[in-house]
Amino acid sequence: KKVEEEFDPVRKGKVSYFDHSKGFGFIIDAETQEKYFCHISGLIDEINENDKVTFELEKGMKGLNAVKVTLQS
Repeated sequence: KKVEEEFDPVRKGKVSYFDHSKGFGFIIDAETQEKYFCHISGLIDEINENDKVTFELEKGMKGLNAVKVTLQS
């Protein structure tokens, strides 16, 4: 019996930019080097530039957004 591989929605990346006063920033996906927008409402942990994070992608109005952003332990 073949076990179907579970698709892991959790991505790893690095915060390339984050503006705390404006409440948004960008995360670069470690695997694909894609840059994703992230809003302060999608953060679980407080993040700063160059932090290594894990995140999930959610379809937003302008493409994919990083949500459920947490610091990599």
